[in-house]
Amino acid sequence: MPKISNKGKQMPESPIRKLVPYSEIAKKKGHKVYHLNIGQPDIKTPEVAMNAVKNINLTILEYSHSAGNESYRKKLASYYSNESIPVNIEDIIITTGGSEALMFAMGSTMDHGDEIIIPEPFYANYNGFSTASGVTVVPVISTIETGFALPAVEDFEKLITPKTKAILICNPGNPTGYLYSKEEIMKLAALVKKHDLFLIADEVYREFTYDGDIHYSVMNVPGLEEHAIMIDSVSKRYSMCGARIGCIVSKNKEVMATAMKFAQARLSPPTIEQIASEAALDTPQSYFDEVISEYRERRDTLIEELNKIEGVIVSKPKGAFYCIAQLPVENADAFAQWLLESYDLDGETVMVAPAAGFYSTSGMGLNQVRIAYVLKKEDLISAVRILKAAIPVFNAIHTLV
Repeated sequence: MPKISNKGKQMPESPIRKLVPYSEIAKKKGHKVYHLNIGQPDIKTPEVAMNAVKNINLTILEYSHSAGNESYRKKLASYYSNESIPVNIEDIIITTGGSEALMFAMGSTMDHGDEIIIPEPFYANYNGFSTASGVTVVPVISTIETGFALPAVEDFEKLITPKTKAILICNPGNPTGYLYSKEEIMKLAALVKKHDLFLIADEVYREFTYDGDIHYSVMNVPGLEEHAIMIDSVSKRYSMCGARIGCIVSKNKEVMATAMKFAQARLSPPTIEQIASEAALDTPQSYFDEVISEYRERRDTLIEELNKIEGVIVSKPKGAFYCIAQLPVENADAFAQWLLESYDLDGETVMVAPAAGFYSTSGMGLNQVRIAYVLKKEDLISAVRILKAAIPVFNAIHTLV
């Protein structure tokens, strides 16, 4: 029998999606499942984007330019300028989601066996993208005690080897919700310039900042033009996860010329979704004001409720719509599966994402979960009530085994 590749065997499962079969079983039992496991907003997609799709008048669904529609890239460059990010149309390549943008970034800057340093916990699919690219992830640990702040520069520096090609951050962070300050970004900028590395920043949650904190982009750092690569997406900004439109942005002409070859190899990004994404750029500020206000209230509700559970440790997120919670259980993976397989409270249960899958270091995050506060406040309260009731039951069973 033919064998699959070693690379395929090494591809990690998604900690966000691997429990889906258990969720489906729970639903077949008639249980309501509160999905805290995945960052799928329940916020409506802007009407301007939906109307653009409804009113499409095409006779041929053609390829677009490999870099994406020129009209979209022009409008996107204008959007970035309004965000004080000075880029031009030639600095942007439209991709099939932020995921493809990250693959293009890795493919353009790293060879097989090269290393990329990432503060952990990090978005789980970074492990998958790295494996697919033949790149080795070198984690630098941030801790729940500091709210997952940027580790000391010395911690990064001691990990740099001749094979190190880049540092990758997510800002604001998935899964932690941490927002890097301007000072932290400047420290990283100085570090990558000193060691001649790339700084890749996944900034797909840029708009989602709270309490007056300001997002500072790597594209804003003077003198970092040859080092900075920004990853972006419409998925969360406009609640358009299914559109699968993102982009890679850099002032480094060699990086963009190389990324363009990858873009040509996959022909072009989706046509209809680009039309919707271009229209979404006309979304009024009032939409974001309402969305940010809603997420801030959801965050505050979630953190308040989690703090009522004895033994839970959680830091208040500064951005995005996730948090990492440390639970008083020994194995969060087993707990998450047990919630779906064997537990309900009045016919309801909860789906969370075990946080160990967001670490690259073995043994880290075993008693942590990632929670996405993408549900309305009443559902968040109900979900945490279930967690509070379930933890002692799970621990009692676990102690007996």
